[in-house]
Amino acid sequence: MIDLKRRLARLLIEKSYLEGDFTLTSGKKSDYYFDCKHTALHPEGAWLIGKLFLDMIRAKGGVTGVGGMTLGADPLVSSVTVVSHLEGYPLPGFIIRKQSKGHGTNQYLEGLKNFEPGQSVCLLEDVITTGGTLLTAVERVRDQGLNIACIMGVLDREQGGRENLEKAGFDLQTIFTRKELLETAKN
Repeated sequence: MIDLKRRLARLLIEKSYLEGDFTLTSGKKSDYYFDCKHTALHPEGAWLIGKLFLDMIRAKGGVTGVGGMTLGADPLVSSVTVVSHLEGYPLPGFIIRKQSKGHGTNQYLEGLKNFEPGQSVCLLEDVITTGGTLLTAVERVRDQGLNIACIMGVLDREQGGRENLEKAGFDLQTIFTRKELLETAKN
C-alpha cells in the first residue's frame, strides 16, 4: 500500500496541486489549491484512488456502497465502484446533486435503485476544508434512509473539517493530509 500511496502522491502533485493565491469554496484564502479531478480522471490516478479507498473501506467493514457530492466525488465514486467489481467486492455508487433535479422524481440522489433503505454507505470527498459540503451530503443521504458508516477523502487540508465532522459524530479517514502528501511525493 505504501508504494500505491507514493505513486498517487506523485500524480496528485503533478496534476492536481497548485501554489499561489486562491479563494476556496469555503471562502477561505489559501496559498495552495488542490483540484483532485485532474488526477481522478487520469487512468492510473483513477485506479490508485479506487484501490486505496477500497482497501480502506474493506478494513472498515460493513459498507455496502459509496457516494458523494457532485462534482468532486463523481470520479471517486466511479473509480471505487469499478475497482470493487474487478476485485470481487462489489460496491454500488450514488451521486448527490447540489440541487434537486427540479423535474421527474425531484430527487437529490442518483443511483438509489442500487440500494435498500437502512444500508450502510461510505461518503467520499476529494478535498476537505471545513467539512460543510460533507455535512450537507450527510443530511441528504440520511433523508433517503441510508446509514453513513464512514466518511473518507483524498486530502484533508487540516483547516477544521475533521473537527467539524467529529462534532457531528463522524470520524474522517483520508488518504493524505497536505503534509503527508508533500512528504510522500518527495520519497
